[in-house]
Amino acid sequence: MVVEYDGAEYGGFQRQANAPSIQEELEKAIARLTGEVTRVRGAGRTDAGVHARGQVAAFDTSAPYGPGTFVSGLNHHLPDDIAVREAYEVEDTFDPRRMAASRRYVYSMVSASVRSPLARRYAYQAPPGLDVEDMRGAARSFVGVHDFRRFSGPLGRPGASSVREIFEARIREPGNAVEFEVEGNAFLPHMVRRMAGALVDVGRDRLTRADVERMLDGEEIKGAARTLPAQGLCLVEVKYSGFPPGSVKEQ
Repeated sequence: MVVEYDGAEYGGFQRQANAPSIQEELEKAIARLTGEVTRVRGAGRTDAGVHARGQVAAFDTSAPYGPGTFVSGLNHHLPDDIAVREAYEVEDTFDPRRMAASRRYVYSMVSASVRSPLARRYAYQAPPGLDVEDMRGAARSFVGVHDFRRFSGPLGRPGASSVREIFEARIREPGNAVEFEVEGNAFLPHMVRRMAGALVDVGRDRLTRADVERMLDGEEIKGAARTLPAQGLCLVEVKYSGFPPGSVKEQ
């Protein structure tokens, strides 16, 4: 399934004991539609408050329904802030997390002297007067294979690698917004939000592109790479080799 959601009211994608989750809502909808108890596997464990337009999730079922029926049936049972956009039949071996070739995120911000109440759920209110050209230059420094430990939250296990490859990193200006778009093979906890935080500091003349490159070389810079709020982050797309296998649309 390709799933879209507004993550504002959820503790993240992954099921947890003390907060509602996207995974839990998908599993409840599947149970209501099929009568089956199943486990949903997601491509990315988005944090609390993070949104998605292209999360990929998979589950096993013996229900005699086609993909189109799963789209309409699950959307009937899901809350308004979660929707299944597409559904496909895949091989039993399909693993949405381990088989992903890349993930693409967008971090959105509004750089203005007056806050935007309409944008507050989906964008960070950045300081006015950001130097966007300096931010563009610094964003290009992320491209390539680097050790992103200076841009990571706590890793899940001791000794886990913090080396990741970034394929594209750019700054866009749609309308009055500023967007940081980044695609990579995988991401560390809070990594995109910390990359975006460093770029905002470059735009405010608190950091330079050289500082960002020093951090990629492992140097610690005091006060750098702060984690920006979750509401500005959206998982836009997860790419695979050979997926999706074909277009499925509900008639």
